[in-house]
Amino acid sequence: MDDTHHRVRIEQIHTEHSLALLRYLIRFAGERHAAEDMLQETMLRAWRHRDALPGDENGVRGWLFTVARNVAIDADRMRRVRPAEVALTDLNDAVAAPDSPDSALAAQDMVRAFANLSEVQRDVIRHLYFRGDTVEEVATRLGIPAGTVKSRAHYGVQALRAAVSS
Repeated sequence: MDDTHHRVRIEQIHTEHSLALLRYLIRFAGERHAAEDMLQETMLRAWRHRDALPGDENGVRGWLFTVARNVAIDADRMRRVRPAEVALTDLNDAVAAPDSPDSALAAQDMVRAFANLSEVQRDVIRHLYFRGDTVEEVATRLGIPAGTVKSRAHYGVQALRAAVSS
């Protein structure tokens, strides 16, 4: 089959099955955003294995749900082994309120703490929190996996939090 035929077939499969798959994945993920990511991964795998997809609709549906289940299980495993993400905004509790006498000292503490991070942690935090790049953009820009970006951000923010709260 040519690419045009495959593209049309995948679009039809997506149209026919995506809503049911999304509902199924929401039960695994507990929230829509994560389920949408898993649905996207499921459809990406369908595209990658387009030549091996069953010919009948019941077979395709079963194949998709099996893949979606595997994607959900993989995502759950990754979530369990990956450190929890920490937002830089969580540091707000540790830093003095704006315009208070202590705010200048707190800002100096933050600058010192930031300087004490490893260079790779500073790069990730600079891109994520100061430039507003997404995890995927940072991963591409720095040539590292997205999980590494998240890990460096997590440990960097933890170090910042510890430095400013001590």
